Amino acid sequence: MTSPDGGRSRSRTGRGDRSRGPARRTSPVDVARQAAYQALSAVRRDDAYANLAVPAILRRMRLHGRDAAFATELAYGTLRTGQTLDAIISVGADRDVDDIDASALDALRLGVYQLLYTRVPAHAAVSSTVDLVRSVTGESAAGFANAVMRQIGARDLETWLDTVAPDAATDPIGHLAVVRNHPVWITRAFAEALGGDLDETDRLLAEDNERPIVTLCARPGLVDALDLADSTGGAPGAFSPYAVYLPGGAPADVPEVADRRAHVQDEGSQLVTLALLDAPLADAPTAGPSDTRWLDLCAGPGGKAALLGALAAQSGAEVTAVEIAPHRADLVAATCAGLPVTVICADGRDVGSHAALPAGGFDRVLVDAPCTGLGALRRRPEARWRRTPADLPPLAKLQRELLAAAIRAVRPGGAVGYVTCSPHTAETRVTIGETVRRSPIPVELIDARPLMPDGMPGLGEEPTVQLWPHRHGTDAMFLAILRRTA
Repeated sequence: MTSPDGGRSRSRTGRGDRSRGPARRTSPVDVARQAAYQALSAVRRDDAYANLAVPAILRRMRLHGRDAAFATELAYGTLRTGQTLDAIISVGADRDVDDIDASALDALRLGVYQLLYTRVPAHAAVSSTVDLVRSVTGESAAGFANAVMRQIGARDLETWLDTVAPDAATDPIGHLAVVRNHPVWITRAFAEALGGDLDETDRLLAEDNERPIVTLCARPGLVDALDLADSTGGAPGAFSPYAVYLPGGAPADVPEVADRRAHVQDEGSQLVTLALLDAPLADAPTAGPSDTRWLDLCAGPGGKAALLGALAAQSGAEVTAVEIAPHRADLVAATCAGLPVTVICADGRDVGSHAALPAGGFDRVLVDAPCTGLGALRRRPEARWRRTPADLPPLAKLQRELLAAAIRAVRPGGAVGYVTCSPHTAETRVTIGETVRRSPIPVELIDARPLMPDGMPGLGEEPTVQLWPHRHGTDAMFLAILRRTA
């Protein structure tokens, strides 16, 4: 979502981006729309993350209940639909969005989202948008906004999509990209990962536009999932024995989260962690059986390390959690406080050269590798417009290096779980295939599907596991299990 600011955006409306300063006058716009607008501005202006910016703004403005929910829906929805909104605004305004003042454009996006994607009455969407533009840019821009909003409001969403989207018959990927609010390259990557099935790709993209429910992980040995569901008014998860779906509200207000008996964690993240612990090991050739030394090679922010730690406390195992960024290492330590988890601030690729990371020193190794995060676009609506294909080569190189380090770290007969929150084949099947072929340390690929819960649908025909929002209700997590052979 491109929105130039400063001097580059002065043409046509005649005003620069004033969103850093105070409004020119007291805004008549309701607080929920003001909060959503502030979130859009923070994402555009400061490269903020919506999942961090929105809660902070709601706290600062003391919004709760319906106002908070409305502000969140407006902010997330507008960010998700960004490029489609821009295409519609460009036609409605008869000018490129680059020629519209950045602050006015944020307000217009917010208004057009209300017009076309919500049940907000048209008169309320138009008047609130005009008032918002007036408050941040001035009277002349308000007149411009009024004309654009009325022009766009004269047609419904379906008509606008027919206008701005490529023809489905001649360009099905381009059509899906606009209609379902995803960049073309991501739409194409998802279709490839789904075997070219465009109908299923459509279902995935549609689900990607739905905000997911918040899922908690009841830490085993500290709180029972059924008890946690009862105390929160939530529901037990569909697949993980530790998952609880929250009905609403702020997770930080849950007492079990506050006292570290539970933490926020997508059910897919729980499942891939549990699968690694269920993977069959072979005895080490010289040392005999062992399953007490577990390594989380890329531990930040700490959710998987905490689940590993809680299970380790029950079995007598010890977890080493590695995180390269000092502030994230501190976060892992805080998340895992009271659990048998030792946090090391180091580069996970330093296996064999770091005293705490001996080669062959671990029975199980988790590599939750840095990735594009395309599997969690439901949670990070702005990420789909920030990521580009140029991000893939350096990330894929890092993923292969970390996976090679994990193979060095695991003992003969031990298991490595490779995880990405991305279904892109360059980060999943390609990385695993190249690693198995080229690894100087012999490894074998274990069928990970039997490690998933009984009766879990849609696991495919390959020995790796790809979870999907539209099939499983989880983030699009990928899992491969490798075992080091003697």
